[in-house]
Amino acid sequence: MDKDRVVGTINDLAGGAKRKVGNLTGDTRTQVEGAVQQAKGKVQNTWGKVKDAARDTQASVKASHQSKLNAERENRKIEAAENRILL
Repeated sequence: MDKDRVVGTINDLAGGAKRKVGNLTGDTRTQVEGAVQQAKGKVQNTWGKVKDAARDTQASVKASHQSKLNAERENRKIEAAENRILL
């Protein structure tokens, strides 16, 4: 899990709490600061999810490529063995 997801979740939760405190106390400034922090947290969390998805895709492509290379090596070994048998 990307650290942006963790920090984003913390900012989202802290901002939501701050906004609620602002609502309860009638402090508009605290409400706005909380809403801004909450929005920042949501964006940061989403950015972390994008980075995680990119990393997962990269790993998947790399594994698929490695699997193809291994299959090609096995095919060459089989062909070489067949050629030795035919000689």
